[in-house]
Amino acid sequence: MTTKDRILDTEEAWDSGELGRSEEFVAVAPEDDTQIIEEALCLRPISIRLEQSLINDFKKIAELNGLAYQPLMRQALRRFADHEKRRILNQLVAQRKHDTEERENEALGVEAQKVA
Repeated sequence: MTTKDRILDTEEAWDSGELGRSEEFVAVAPEDDTQIIEEALCLRPISIRLEQSLINDFKKIAELNGLAYQPLMRQALRRFADHEKRRILNQLVAQRKHDTEERENEALGVEAQKVA
């Protein structure tokens, strides 16, 4: 094999199709494998309508990060859900703390009236 015949293992070679697209190595993953993976990850198909511009944005961002856009959307939704759960819990904790302080202040006020 000459130097010219060698294909360097680069990201560009994969993207251009020099690597990874030989028909002799192509095979569709068995449906069982796909189902096993989706069940292991607890993935469920959904239908959602999104603006085309939003889908295009996700596709561009995904490409820059070397991902497909659907896994990127899953990551974005997961981050949003995690953030919202933390925000709601923090809000509940702050409200309970406030309520407790009010009850303590009211109790102190009642005690102060008894002493006076």
